[in-house]
Amino acid sequence: MRNYRLHVLVCGGTACESQESRDIIQKFHEELEGVGYDKEVQVVKTGCFGFCEKGPIVKIHPDHVFYVEVKPQDIKEIVEEHVVKGRIVDRLLYKEPSNEKKIQEQENISFYHKQLRIALRNCGFINPEDIQEYIAEGGYLALGKVLTQMTPEEVIGIVKDSGLRGRGGGGFPTGYKWELTYRNKNDLKFIICNADEGDPGAFMDRSILEGDPHSVLEAMAIAGYAIGAEKGYIYIRAEYPLAIHRLNIAINQATEYGFLGEKIFDSSFNFDIELKYGAGAFVCGEETALINSVEGGRGEPNAKPPFPAESGLWDKPTCVNNVETFANIPQIILKGPKWFNGIGTEKSKGTKVFALAGKVNNVGLVEVPMGITLREIIYDIGGGIRENHKFKAVQTGGPSGGCIPEDYLDTPIDYETLKDIGSMMGSGGMIVMDENDCMINIAKFYLEFTEDESCGKCTPCRIGNKRLHEILVRISNGKGTEDDLKNLKTLGKIIKDSSLCGLGQSSPNPILSTMEYFPEEYHEHIFNKICPAGVCSMGKKKKQPVVPK
Repeated sequence: MRNYRLHVLVCGGTACESQESRDIIQKFHEELEGVGYDKEVQVVKTGCFGFCEKGPIVKIHPDHVFYVEVKPQDIKEIVEEHVVKGRIVDRLLYKEPSNEKKIQEQENISFYHKQLRIALRNCGFINPEDIQEYIAEGGYLALGKVLTQMTPEEVIGIVKDSGLRGRGGGGFPTGYKWELTYRNKNDLKFIICNADEGDPGAFMDRSILEGDPHSVLEAMAIAGYAIGAEKGYIYIRAEYPLAIHRLNIAINQATEYGFLGEKIFDSSFNFDIELKYGAGAFVCGEETALINSVEGGRGEPNAKPPFPAESGLWDKPTCVNNVETFANIPQIILKGPKWFNGIGTEKSKGTKVFALAGKVNNVGLVEVPMGITLREIIYDIGGGIRENHKFKAVQTGGPSGGCIPEDYLDTPIDYETLKDIGSMMGSGGMIVMDENDCMINIAKFYLEFTEDESCGKCTPCRIGNKRLHEILVRISNGKGTEDDLKNLKTLGKIIKDSSLCGLGQSSPNPILSTMEYFPEEYHEHIFNKICPAGVCSMGKKKKQPVVPK
C-alpha cells in the first residue's frame, strides 16, 4: 500500500455534489498529475462534513487546513500554492461571522466547538465507498467482538445499560425493544432499518448513509444476532439515489469480505441485508405503515397492540430502528455502556444529530450531547441569526413539532423537556425563524404538509386536519373570527387524542404551540385584520407617519 504525503478530502455528500464537488475531484486529479504529485497526494471523496452552508468543503490532511466554498476554478491555486509550495490559500478559509477572523483548522471553527460526533464520527473523514477505510477506523470490530465473545443476552444487556433511545422520534429505549423481540420465539425474525426520512429540512439519516454506510450494516448484523434474526431490510426512499448507490456498494463489499452472508466470523450466525424502496410517503416513517409497505401493501399504520416485536413483517417478530440509532451501536459495543451512559442527561443519554436550518448563519448537521441548550446550538454553533435580525422561534421535531419562543432558549434539549414545552425531539429537524416570519403562516405550512401526507385511514387525521387547515386559511386571509380560536384548540386536542398513529397525534402541535406562545399574532390577524410580519394577504400594519415640528 502506497504511503501518501497528503490526503485531500473532498465532500461528496448530496449537497456538495450538487455544487460541482465531482468536478472539484476531477480537477484535483488533473492538476496533481500536471505537477507530478499524483503519486504522493491522494484525493479522497468523503461523506458530508456537516457544514452544508459552506460547501463544497476541501480538507487537507494532515495539515488540518479546512477550505470552504471551494469551486473547480480554485483547485489550480490550491495545488500550486498549498500542495507544491506549502502556502495556505487564505481567501478560502472560513471567516467567523462574529469577528471576521479567518480560521484554518476545522476543530477551531465555532460550528464544531461544542459538537461530539458519534453517529457522524466517520462522515467527512473516510471514503464511504471503500470498506478498507472503514475497517482502518475500527469497522466490524464490534461485530467480531459480539460474535466471538458474547451471547445475545449480553449484547442486549449492553444496549440496555447504555441508555440509548430510538433516534427516529419516539425515543423508546433501544435495548428494551431488542429484548422484547428476542423474547418472542419464532422460526423467523427480522431487523428493519427505517431510512424513510420524511421531515422537511431533515437530512441526518441520508448523510450517515452517504458518508458511513458500513456503520449501519454492522449495527444491523449485531442487532440480528441479538434478537435471533438472519434477515435485515433497509427501507429507504427512492429519492435518495446517492445513499442507495453507496449502500449497494457497501452491502456487496461486506458480503465479499465475509461480514454479511453465512457463518460470519466463522460462527454459526448468518445474516443478509436487502434494500426496499419507499415512494416518499411521510406516514411510512411509522413502523407499522413501513412494514405494510415492505410487504407490498398500502403504507397505512395498524392499531397496536400487537407491536412489531410480537407480530411485524409477515406476522413475524420484527425490530425496527432508524439509521441514527443503528449508527451508535458499534461504538457502544467497543467503548462500553458506561461511556455512552456518561454522555447526556439523566433520561436522555448520548448525542443527537440535528439538521439546523432556517434563519441562522451556519446551516448544517450538528451532533451534540443531550442536555445542550437551544441557545448554544443557535448562537454558539449556528452563529446567530442572519443579518442580525431578531430571533423569534425555533421549531424542533419537523412538521409534528412545536414552535419554541425566546423565553425557552436556555432549555436543555432532551426528550422529556421538549415535550413539556409543547414540542418534541422528532428525528432531529431544527428550523430557526426571525421577526419576518408569521407564526400563523408557519403553522399553516406544516399543516399543509401533514394534510397531504396523511394516509387517510382514520377519520380524525383525514378530516380533522383538513378542517384545521381551512380555519388557518380563513385567519390568514383576514376572515377569522373569535370562534375560530376556540375551534382550533378543541379540534386540535381531539385529533391528538383520537388519531391512529403518530402523524395525526402530533399534527396539531405547530398550531397549539403557536397559539400558546404567540397569541398576540392570532389576535392581530383576527381582530385587527393585520399580519405583523407582513406575510399574510391582509398586509402589515402601517407605521404612523412622522409629522415634522
